[in-house]
Amino acid sequence: MRSKAISFVAKSGTGKTTLLENVIGELKSRGYRVGVIKHDAHQFDIDHPGKDSYRLTAAGADTMLISSPAKLALVKQHSASPSLDELLATYFTDVDLVVTEGFKKSGLPKIELHRKERSPTLICRGEENDPTLLAVASDDQLDLDVPLLDLNNPAAIVDFVVSALNLRK
Repeated sequence: MRSKAISFVAKSGTGKTTLLENVIGELKSRGYRVGVIKHDAHQFDIDHPGKDSYRLTAAGADTMLISSPAKLALVKQHSASPSLDELLATYFTDVDLVVTEGFKKSGLPKIELHRKERSPTLICRGEENDPTLLAVASDDQLDLDVPLLDLNNPAAIVDFVVSALNLRK
């Protein structure tokens, strides 16, 4: 069974990660199993020079997995970024909800975060009208064709997500 997923999108500097920390904590406190995928347009490295796992990847391993009693990390080399559907199907079958940060162009349902001091315009409304936009979470009063949520109320945002996606534990 494919997990339900929702993408939180916003312009850089809006506070996506800070809000998502609170949203994830609220979901966990309600008993949901939560997965997260963060989009990174830049090249990143989770491994560090000098560590055995780094040395094994640097030696040419195409896939390197490190596992402990508490967690695992996978480093997989690829020539092109896997699709979001492939990531969901491969790595997130054991959670109730996958929250993504970014993925503005995906077909996932979206909540756009907006701060009035950051930008007067929205990503999903304006020049483009993204049909997957479910709601906007803002600290401003906006006239929209989707629900307006309080950006500073993570519990209300979670209430909306649970209802909109018909989440079950």
